[in-house]
Amino acid sequence: MIIILSVPFVLIFQQCKQVEKNEDKKTVDTNIPAATINKTIKELKAKFPHQDEQLISKGVAQTAALWLQQDGTPDDFIKFCLNNYAENDSAKKELFDKISYYIETLYGNLNKLNIELKSVLHIDKGTIAPIDELFGGYDPFAHINDDFFNNRIAHVVILNFPFFTLKEKNELGVNWNSLQWAYARLGDVFTSRVPASLLLKSSEIITEAENYIANYNIYMGNIIDSNGNKLFPENLRLISHWGLRDELKADYNDENALKKQRMIYQIMNRIITQEIPQEVINNNKYNWNPLNNKTFDNGKEINLKYEPDTRYEILLKVFNSIKSMDKYYPAYTNYIERKFEQEIEIPVDEVEKIFIDFISSKEVKQVAELISQRLGRPLEPFDIWYDGFKTRSSVNQTELDKIVNKKYPDKACFERDLPVLLTKLGFEKEQAKFITSRIIVDPARGSGHAWGSLMRSEKSRLRTRIGQNGMDYKGYNIAIHEFGHNVEQTISLNYVDYYMMNGVPNTAFTEALAFIFQKRDLQLLGIKDNNINKENYQALDVFWDAYEIMGVALVDINTWKWMYKHPDAKAVELKNAVLNIAKDIWNKYYAEVFGIKDQNILAIYSHMIDSPLYLSNYPLGHIIDFQLENYINNKNFASEILRIYSQGRLTPKLWMQKAVGSDLSVNPVIQSVDKALMEIKK
Repeated sequence: MIIILSVPFVLIFQQCKQVEKNEDKKTVDTNIPAATINKTIKELKAKFPHQDEQLISKGVAQTAALWLQQDGTPDDFIKFCLNNYAENDSAKKELFDKISYYIETLYGNLNKLNIELKSVLHIDKGTIAPIDELFGGYDPFAHINDDFFNNRIAHVVILNFPFFTLKEKNELGVNWNSLQWAYARLGDVFTSRVPASLLLKSSEIITEAENYIANYNIYMGNIIDSNGNKLFPENLRLISHWGLRDELKADYNDENALKKQRMIYQIMNRIITQEIPQEVINNNKYNWNPLNNKTFDNGKEINLKYEPDTRYEILLKVFNSIKSMDKYYPAYTNYIERKFEQEIEIPVDEVEKIFIDFISSKEVKQVAELISQRLGRPLEPFDIWYDGFKTRSSVNQTELDKIVNKKYPDKACFERDLPVLLTKLGFEKEQAKFITSRIIVDPARGSGHAWGSLMRSEKSRLRTRIGQNGMDYKGYNIAIHEFGHNVEQTISLNYVDYYMMNGVPNTAFTEALAFIFQKRDLQLLGIKDNNINKENYQALDVFWDAYEIMGVALVDINTWKWMYKHPDAKAVELKNAVLNIAKDIWNKYYAEVFGIKDQNILAIYSHMIDSPLYLSNYPLGHIIDFQLENYINNKNFASEILRIYSQGRLTPKLWMQKAVGSDLSVNPVIQSVDKALMEIKK
């Protein structure tokens, strides 16, 4: 299962950690000529002959690139550099320690403020008022960049702790110790000067998108078939896309599985094409038949207007707000490059190649044939969410709901049980107590998310849907996923050598641990799996999940490429483009497997609207998850998780090498699937 982890919560540093750029490039308004840069470097080398000459050159060049006319004259620049360069290693370490303390204090408290300002939007506290949206859209971090350049703090950081490109990190970082890595990560913090006004505007628009998605619910008790029959419980309300998808997965064990799944699939299609009646969204007044798209009020057919391409209007607003900041990034001039080369730290071309090679593999057809055999019918497009390789798929959904509801009637019961859950996974009592003491559970308005702390004295938030009558299995399953995120967030913040090393290489690495936890949800309920083919089924499950989400991620990437090629597009044009992109990817990599062309379904994910270019983290997370699972198999689970996730924020390449002894690769998944197919057929 794939659950959203809200991007701004995990990577808040990214508001200040901007692009890597060539040292000889300058922002438009810089007034530091090359002669001044060379003179400054020469004088610093003469003043501090024992300091690293390359670091002096790098620091001066990068400071000059972001020194604008408002910051002073070339002479002011020379004076600043001579007065603010750390004279020796001891002075540099002292400067680093102080900056780290101040950054943790400032960012940690601003993050805490951000959590509180958005609490009404994210936690189920009743009706959202316009004033809630205004405060929720405010970004406490927006002025950090402006303020720190204006008061010269950013310049001090850049001068003494220059950034290294991804290539340099991968090559040099092999031999760096943790302090050198911490210096390099501090160097990532200030590398562009996006005006606070643009950051605030972007935050407001992202918040608008999040609110739109968080309240996109379908009342399933109002869904009817052509005979007026209702297939779903009266009080069932499902959020798009997570709730709809998870209900579709759960229905594989239902006696009306096909009817219900085809109905949900058609609801999804109506959302994607924007042929969904506006008044059935988050509203239980009318009955709706998604198959023929007819609506009824007290048994009488009525005509309701479709949603007016709102989904794509909001996506365009998100795109335009991000694009407005492009010119402030000297090297990576578009968000696609920044997202992959700077944040994910794997170039987009490499990511796409990994995905395409995987979903083009011969194993896809073989696994699809196995699924078809298990279902006893030809595959239908919604079977991209086939859930039958998971142990829980053999357990009745209603029984699971009863078990969970009895165990966790409210959030307090679940929160109190967190230390017990960790001890069940092998953590020592004191470790479990420490980690879970830094986690707070909240009832989510949306599907759920994990929001980490940016200060060691603060707590992370675990949010999942908890109904008035308690938690059901879906909410519990999401909660275990988010619990994995919270455990990662706590370990990677509190167990690293230096604060500036906190976190993981990119979001895929926290998703990996969330998947690892989520797969153990039944184990944590005390439901044992004695299936001798357990490992084989796990390999097939990871493979099929990755096959599905890689296509979704490719739609996301190609949608952003299209928007950059058509920056003046209207919402209807974007909608048509997304439909064409989704169909094209489906026809290339899915149509032959499923026996049907021109399907839109790969465009259903809500992340496309409110979490820009986030989706690639999921398939990468599946790959990492599988490699980690293979490595920790037959080892002490808790000690390995602590070791691996306390490495700090290395690059993905080096993190994986130290974690499991090899690079990020799909080969372990493919090889395990080949083995699984052979053994299961026996």
